[in-house]
Amino acid sequence: MPTRPFSPRRAALASLVAAALVAAAAPAFTAAAEKSVALTAIVEHPALDAARDGVKDELKAAGYEAGKNLKFEYQSAQGNTGTAAQIARKYVGARPDVIVAIATPSAQAVVAATKDIPVVYSAVTDPVAAKLVKTWDASGSNVTGVSDLSPLEKHLELIKKVAPAAKRVGVIYSPGEANSVAIVEALKKACAAAGLTLVEAAAARTVDVPSAAQSLVGKADVIYAPTDNNVMSAFEGIVKVAQQAKLPVVAADTDAVKRGAVAALGLNYYDLGRQTGKLVVRILNGESAGKMPSQVSTTFELHVNPAAAQKQGIALSDELVKSAKVVVR
Repeated sequence: MPTRPFSPRRAALASLVAAALVAAAAPAFTAAAEKSVALTAIVEHPALDAARDGVKDELKAAGYEAGKNLKFEYQSAQGNTGTAAQIARKYVGARPDVIVAIATPSAQAVVAATKDIPVVYSAVTDPVAAKLVKTWDASGSNVTGVSDLSPLEKHLELIKKVAPAAKRVGVIYSPGEANSVAIVEALKKACAAAGLTLVEAAAARTVDVPSAAQSLVGKADVIYAPTDNNVMSAFEGIVKVAQQAKLPVVAADTDAVKRGAVAALGLNYYDLGRQTGKLVVRILNGESAGKMPSQVSTTFELHVNPAAAQKQGIALSDELVKSAKVVVR
């Protein structure tokens, strides 16, 4: 086949066409499209899932939408701290713009894995006790976040309204979770001030929660379920014991009321996620995590479940039911 003589004009045209094809094949990025957020949670249960969804929705409201102009990744550690550490190392290797860590074990794993990538924790009760930050003020490091600190004195007031004759409060908690240990220590002081006795039941693993609840039968007049990931993951096991023993359960997590708790005074974890998402957006927009003080949620809701109360051997007062934000029927 005869070849055409070399033409500089034709060669230049071919170069332009090739460049156009390469440009067409490459994704069209804006400045915002280069942002990436990696989110992890220690386990999946309604409260933590709601926090995750709140973060995503806040990002979307601010113009960062997964699949369009934001690379978003989520992984659950399925309750395993070793897996949480693996996820943290994977995320750090990927170098996202922000890592969001929901619940204490995941936050601890991420903070241990990086000192430069911005980390925003969420649903961590006591970030200082968990050694995520040194104080509640701006950390000066790469870490900030939002706490789900429980109003323990108000929870004890609620227990007295639910079960006025109660003198012994049983608490189930994970001895390996820093936040849970901190809650129990604070509960001891709060119970002493309120004239109540605290009875502890440790559950190192999720599978230990039902037996921990059973150990409180005959020793406690009411069970208090804190914002503990193991406890919430196996909450139905507590409810089963409570119904059999006619032992009312009061929780710190309002989602527990739909699952069989008599009552709960707690924050809305979706709103907590939105609050967390606002911090993430500020970082994506150029602010430093270390200049943002840790935050707490100050809005709490009362949820009650009269049917659960009846199954657990008590009746809720009309006054308490009327004061509830949500009544589960």
